[in-house]
Amino acid sequence: MSPIRMMLADDHALVREGVKHLLETDGKTLVVEEAADGEECLEKLKLSKPQVLLLDITMPKLNGIKVLEEIKRCGIPVKTLILTAHDELDYLLRAVDIGADGYVLKESDFSELRLAIQTVLDGEQYIQPRLIPLLNERLEAREIEREKIDSLTKREKEVLSQIATGKLNKEIAASLNISERTVKNHIFSIFRKIEVYDRTQAAIFAIKNKITKIA
Repeated sequence: MSPIRMMLADDHALVREGVKHLLETDGKTLVVEEAADGEECLEKLKLSKPQVLLLDITMPKLNGIKVLEEIKRCGIPVKTLILTAHDELDYLLRAVDIGADGYVLKESDFSELRLAIQTVLDGEQYIQPRLIPLLNERLEAREIEREKIDSLTKREKEVLSQIATGKLNKEIAASLNISERTVKNHIFSIFRKIEVYDRTQAAIFAIKNKITKIA
């Protein structure tokens, strides 16, 4: 049986050397290429054609998230397993959204890394087990946020967008060519739908959900 062809992308040489040594010890894996930054990773990836890429997030020139985006944009046929010290949910959520095949923390032991590699090779996604409950909670919260956004009318989104820029009711009315009373009615409806109680909370909601410009 041919060994699994791997590529390592991490800006720390010692990390790459250590992971390579562990992977190649049993003869089941062959590290065919290494990269110390994002640009080098993309260049070598296209030439070496590994089956699995172990990709760090924090790298010079292009970080791992940008590399992952480019891999998906170009349709490069490689299983991408994020191997990182970052356990922040924002990184994990972004990686999952883009289409990472797996996400493993550097604190993991080798048996878990080996399991993650085999899982993604089998066509399934592997997420660090302790991160799964937090990820599911964040995904559920995001779905609730999306439902709130979808409940807003186009005009309400326009009003909310202008609230986020700090405009007063009079300024919003002039900008949208409607009366101040109509603006107030819209704001009342917006607050009810997105479950906030003041303009500051509404502005935070708008910025967080990127409701800043309505075409």
